[in-house]
Amino acid sequence: MKYVNWQKMNTESHFRSWEEAVEWLRDQPDQQQMVLDCYYDDPLSVAAERYWRSAEWADIRNLLKGRSGKALDVGAGRGIASYALARDGFTVTALEPDTSELVGAEAIRRLAIEESLPISVEVEFSERLPFADNSFDVVFARAVLHHTKDLDSACREFYRVLKPGGVLLAIREHVISRKEDLDTFLEQHPLHKLYGGENAFLLKRYTAALGSAGFGKIVVLSPWSSAINFSPYTVSALKRELVCRAGLTPLSTITQMFLDVPVFWNLTKKVLERVDNRSGRLYSFKGEKA
Repeated sequence: MKYVNWQKMNTESHFRSWEEAVEWLRDQPDQQQMVLDCYYDDPLSVAAERYWRSAEWADIRNLLKGRSGKALDVGAGRGIASYALARDGFTVTALEPDTSELVGAEAIRRLAIEESLPISVEVEFSERLPFADNSFDVVFARAVLHHTKDLDSACREFYRVLKPGGVLLAIREHVISRKEDLDTFLEQHPLHKLYGGENAFLLKRYTAALGSAGFGKIVVLSPWSSAINFSPYTVSALKRELVCRAGLTPLSTITQMFLDVPVFWNLTKKVLERVDNRSGRLYSFKGEKA
């Protein structure tokens, strides 16, 4: 059995594929919580069901309230979001460039068959969508934009394939405050150490790309405003973590009661949004096609 040695991993070559990296990660006894948090555990149907029931998906469901029809899940990975969209009534097309049976297209195909869900799979990159104009009611992209080689082209493609009135949800995108912060973010990212491929943009770079593509009514969800961004923490777990990191553990009960008062919790979040400059913090975006 292999054990994680991040310092050693930093000095050795990366794995040849993302599938190989995830297989290795799943073998590490001290990384099992990360495996669960990333939904890399098996059986895949259980991981996907857990995502569908998560606080993250509950907030996404609210953003999609009143919408139905055809959904495109871009960069679908193992298909957990495709599963959730299908469970909520959408007919789903999953777009995933990796053909892997563990973390790619083959995993999604197997999941769709086993769960009898309306999910079809296309193998392609997000910058060149193999679909006609105005094809989808929803385009969903979880942690996709910061991986794109051409952010502007990807946003234009998302806009092109959406029907008028359709909505894009681009969630859990890494943001840096300054370009020079990118190296710090990459050095700290636990999965970038395995296979590379991570990236982050300035917040204004995302909104500019979405706006230039044609999206209107752009909504920006900050790191502290939604479980979409701070998941796998729940709101309660996030409050406990804040108390711990602030060194207030001896006063945890009192501080927790303070944070449980909505007006104080909302004030705390506003303060955090002003002072939070973590490299790679997560934002999400909603945009509509007129």
